[in-house]
Amino acid sequence: MEGTNKGMIGEFWSYMKIRKKWWLTPIIIMIVLVGILIIFGQSSALSPFIYSLF
Repeated sequence: MEGTNKGMIGEFWSYMKIRKKWWLTPIIIMIVLVGILIIFGQSSALSPFIYSLF
């Protein structure tokens, strides 16, 4: 797959697969989930309920 344009997610996946950095997976998943929660909480009618979780 040399010379193909993978994008950021593809590059990160290749890095984790080649370098055996599987311990990064839960960290990345949690960062993405918190980011989604923040974005969803800012523009939703459910904002008061989401903010009460913290």
